[in-house]
Amino acid sequence: MSRIGLLPIPIPAGVKVNVSGAAVTVEGKRGTLTEQVAPNVEVRVADGRCSVARRDDSKLSRSMHGLYRRLIQNMVTGVTDGFSKVLLVNGVGYRAELKGKSLLLALGFSNPIEYAVPEGIGVAVEANNRIVVTSNSRQRLGQVCAEIRSLRPPEPYKGKGIRYEKEFVRRKIGKTGVK
Repeated sequence: MSRIGLLPIPIPAGVKVNVSGAAVTVEGKRGTLTEQVAPNVEVRVADGRCSVARRDDSKLSRSMHGLYRRLIQNMVTGVTDGFSKVLLVNGVGYRAELKGKSLLLALGFSNPIEYAVPEGIGVAVEANNRIVVTSNSRQRLGQVCAEIRSLRPPEPYKGKGIRYEKEFVRRKIGKTGVK
């Protein structure tokens, strides 16, 4: 039995959840999010709560039960509070700069990299080495942060590159450290 899937999702004031067929739409002060639900999962809204139930007890239905409950919970949280992640740029001469709707990154290459920020994603640069990415969709936020990080992932010898704020990079000792 899915422990996560059984929990009802409380719907805060100012948020509307509509279920029409296989689509769940959540509207709030930060925008509107829509998710298509698998046919073996049923979503019901009643008494200010949203609940997810599975139609049968197959392995696929059991796995989808908790997944869609969590996706709907993330949509409700996204339209009320939103999500944010912080990326840190480490390295001598490495810096970030916001130029219109694009992010300019100097990452030790011969030319700076220009990353076009997608629609619905907010980016702020603090002190040239701290990038704050915000969105109401947790999935899109994670994808954009992963794309930015992949431009120069942190390397283990000096720790240079782009990393998440709470990410731990295991450092290695170079050739001269071993005797």
